[in-house]
Amino acid sequence: MATTAQLFEEPFDADEYIERLAWRTPGGGSKGGAEAFDPKKLLEEFVNHIEELKLLDERIQRKVEKLEQQCHREAKEFAHKVQDLQRSNQVAFQHFQELDEHISYVATKVCHLGDQLEGVNTPRQRAVEAQRLMTYFNEFLDGELRSDVFNNPDKIKEAADIIQKLHLITCVYLKGKYHDLERQLIQEFTAAQRRGEIGRMREVAAVLLHFKGYAHCVDVYIKQCQEGAYMRIDVFEDIAILCQRVNKQVGEVFCSPETVMAKLIQSIFENKIQAHVKERLEETRHSDVEQYLKNLYDLYSRTTALAAKLTDFNLGSDKHTFLSKLIKNIFSCYLESYIDMERQYLQNRSGLILQRYYDSKNHQKRAVGTGSIQELKERIRQRTNLPLGPSIDTHGETFLSQEVVVNLLQETRHAFERCNKLSDPADLPKNAFSIFLLLVEYLCVDHIDYALEIGLSAIPSADAKNANLYFLDVVQQANTIFHLFDKQFNDNLMPLISSSPKLTECLHKKKEVIEQMEVKLDTGIDRTLNCMVGQMKHILVTEQKKTDFKPEDENNVMIQYTTACSKVCAYVSKQVERVRRSMDGKNVDTVLTELGVRFHRLIHEHLQQFSYSSMGGMLAICDVAEYRRSAKDFRVPLVLQLFDTLHALCNLLVVAPDNLKQVCSGEQLTNLDKNLLHAFVQLRVDYRSARLGRHFS
Repeated sequence: MATTAQLFEEPFDADEYIERLAWRTPGGGSKGGAEAFDPKKLLEEFVNHIEELKLLDERIQRKVEKLEQQCHREAKEFAHKVQDLQRSNQVAFQHFQELDEHISYVATKVCHLGDQLEGVNTPRQRAVEAQRLMTYFNEFLDGELRSDVFNNPDKIKEAADIIQKLHLITCVYLKGKYHDLERQLIQEFTAAQRRGEIGRMREVAAVLLHFKGYAHCVDVYIKQCQEGAYMRIDVFEDIAILCQRVNKQVGEVFCSPETVMAKLIQSIFENKIQAHVKERLEETRHSDVEQYLKNLYDLYSRTTALAAKLTDFNLGSDKHTFLSKLIKNIFSCYLESYIDMERQYLQNRSGLILQRYYDSKNHQKRAVGTGSIQELKERIRQRTNLPLGPSIDTHGETFLSQEVVVNLLQETRHAFERCNKLSDPADLPKNAFSIFLLLVEYLCVDHIDYALEIGLSAIPSADAKNANLYFLDVVQQANTIFHLFDKQFNDNLMPLISSSPKLTECLHKKKEVIEQMEVKLDTGIDRTLNCMVGQMKHILVTEQKKTDFKPEDENNVMIQYTTACSKVCAYVSKQVERVRRSMDGKNVDTVLTELGVRFHRLIHEHLQQFSYSSMGGMLAICDVAEYRRSAKDFRVPLVLQLFDTLHALCNLLVVAPDNLKQVCSGEQLTNLDKNLLHAFVQLRVDYRSARLGRHFS
């Protein structure tokens, strides 16, 4: 098979090419063919074919090189031709510019010549036209129209043109006299105004009413009214007095006093008030944001108050809209950016108040963890009361400051007041809500919630000795602060959002904040109660001796109750009082109920750790009676009932064996589990000897 370049034309398949070569080679076919398969012949054919392919590749490569050289040569020739064409084009462009300049020069000369010709021809034409018009004007003065143009109906267009030009000439002559008389009348009106001659002012104003300069007369009157009118520091008081005085006068001078009064007020707003507002606001806009907001609120309030007074005057049919537009024109550029500046100032001011407080305590705020890990720790801590993370010692500092809270609430109250006055009615709920969110962020989250987190971290473990349980102080202060927060919510925020969809968002946000704080307060109180019970347990362990309830000398017991009981009762009384100081409302009963139940459980379990002789049982009854007196301080019926039952159970320690069944069926013990009754009877030292178990069979 000849090896040529046509064999490699597209589409080319190498496998097919090899198969075809092998098939055509003698001895290269399959073993089942006519000729037996001969691998040597096939190899030889492949080697020869490869050599042919190499020769073909060399020929093609030489041809490619030759074509590339030819291409390079033609490219150079083409480039030279392009350069020659560019040079020719440049020369042609220069010739074109010279021709254009020459044409411009000739055109300028022609225009100049035309101007000269027109300058000579125009005065001549005007002189001819003036002479012709003078001739026609003389005919009108003589009263006899002799010219054909006025008598020929076919020349009516020419006659109209002449009449129009003569009319303009007469108007020009009269116009000068018109303006001269108008100026004299205005001067007379101004002089009369300065002399205070109301009657003369009224006469001149009536004459000027039919002149075009009547509006100028009003402007002069308004300008002169304001001369020397602003002598006080309070420009708004000056304006009110000025308008009151002028309102009486315009009714006596002008035939349309409402128009003049409206124009006076417009002039006052657009000049005096606008300049005063700009001066007061621009000087503090970038240097003192707090003062800027105060000035904006004061100026806007006083301007709207002034506008309310001005509605008493006759200013036309729609005076409210008129005054509203004047106010909007003055304050619109400031009110557009108001809420952004308000929020930025409140944010910076609130952060500064908090930072100054923590700096005064030399306290570096700890980063409060967030995220799934922190939430998991919080759930574990709530359910198990395990102190996850290191406990800190705050030395009794609650990190809650009523002064800080008052400052934050005061800044927010001012912000709500400004928001109510300066916000567009449509944007008022949205703006008020944004201010409320800042209050929540800095007061509830950055201050109260942070203090609760610190307080929770500072609560010691339940087995700590002499622990400072100051978390109740945190609870007390947090409750007080939240009452202040709730009062501001109702007093300052609710009126601004009560009739808008933002009310639902605010209530939801408030509820969310309350629930978050309640969870932490509940957790802290629960752990604090555990610490209280742990402290009681520590007193009982260290102070209560086994011999207290099984004295060696049964006949020589002089004490009314044990030392451990006395100390526990004293400790309980202090904690009850502390809870009452720290809580309010139903929270007091709730916390005291929980503390009382835990107190009872502790004493109940504690008493079951000892054996009691007859005198020891009496002493245990005395202890329980003392515990019961402490339980009365709780003022919770359930707690008192629990200790009554415990007191009745202790009677089982001293009652005669034969009377046990009667005592167990008494009113206070009849509903108790027999196993519980039996457990108390087993604490008697004579339990086995007296075979008391048979009474519970």
